[in-house]
Amino acid sequence: MGLLKKIFSKRFQSDLYRDFWDWFQKNEKGFYSVIKNKGNIEEAFFNQFTSKLKDVGKDIFCLTGMSNDNTVELVFTAEGVIKNIVFIEELVTAAPKIKGWKFTALKPALDIKNVVINMSGYSFNSENIWFCENDDDEYPDEINISIVHSDLVEDNWQAITNGVYVFLNNYIGELNFATTIDNMKVIGKALANGPLIPVEKLKPYLKWREKEFVEKYGSMHHSSENDHYATLKVALKNGNSLIATMNMDLLEWYGKTSHPWIGEFEIKYKGENGGGMPDKTVAELLNTIEEKICEELKDADGYLNVGRQTAESIREIYFACKDFRKPSKVFDKVKRHFDDKFEISYNIYKDKYWRSFNRFKQN
Repeated sequence: MGLLKKIFSKRFQSDLYRDFWDWFQKNEKGFYSVIKNKGNIEEAFFNQFTSKLKDVGKDIFCLTGMSNDNTVELVFTAEGVIKNIVFIEELVTAAPKIKGWKFTALKPALDIKNVVINMSGYSFNSENIWFCENDDDEYPDEINISIVHSDLVEDNWQAITNGVYVFLNNYIGELNFATTIDNMKVIGKALANGPLIPVEKLKPYLKWREKEFVEKYGSMHHSSENDHYATLKVALKNGNSLIATMNMDLLEWYGKTSHPWIGEFEIKYKGENGGGMPDKTVAELLNTIEEKICEELKDADGYLNVGRQTAESIREIYFACKDFRKPSKVFDKVKRHFDDKFEISYNIYKDKYWRSFNRFKQN
């Protein structure tokens, strides 16, 4: 307990928000002037601002401009990285009210009439974009769509795809674009395998599908108290071993879709002398880290510890979650407190059918 108390005495994320906004308030008048008067924004604003913003999160980005004649708007964006969304939302919630400034978390959704994108010589608007559903009986709860652009041909696929992504980010908003669509591809009309639906109906379509999903799975939970675990050992080509301990009941659970967010917490350690396996001291600390995560991510609250894998001096810990915000915060906090001992990284992504765990299933 003494070790954990010492480790978790480090600074909270809220301290970083407060420090950032205290710094911003001391500099906001100069920032306001250079943006409003269209000065050298890159040198006089962005260079300083983005450097300080890295203290909150290295992969948080910002857009700026005048929302009206007297108000500068800062839009903080995660650029589609799920694990950073909650920190942007909290950063903006913690922002002070400052005259002449508007702070926005994530790129907002816009009215379809106001979304006209011109990129690489092509136009992207409600007149030349449609979508169609790609039904898959094996994965019926996935939102799998194709976006159709009238000008797409083989030679301009990349340019059209880039423009479509920018268009959708603005039309349905960054949060919806990052979290509601499971699979999407951009195609020409000739490849559409279903009726073309005007893109202006995509927003209500996604809202309907999400509502249907919540009604179907929102109340579903799983208790791991009596679950069966198995240890799997695989010989790698270099002679080292891969050892995984997985919750086999969860891997066969019929309700996987109710916990669609997969969290992977990766810890790199020194294990060169044991075929990539940790020694006793390192193993105990790795277990302590996993226990600390599990203390905060409980199955009763919608966070399931699916298992872990150890190989090549890397421990990976897996969770399946009902949402992505709390795991992002817990993973980040644990990373901050142990990053002086290990090289730690984490990722959170959507996988409604847990296909990323298929490799652990026993035949």
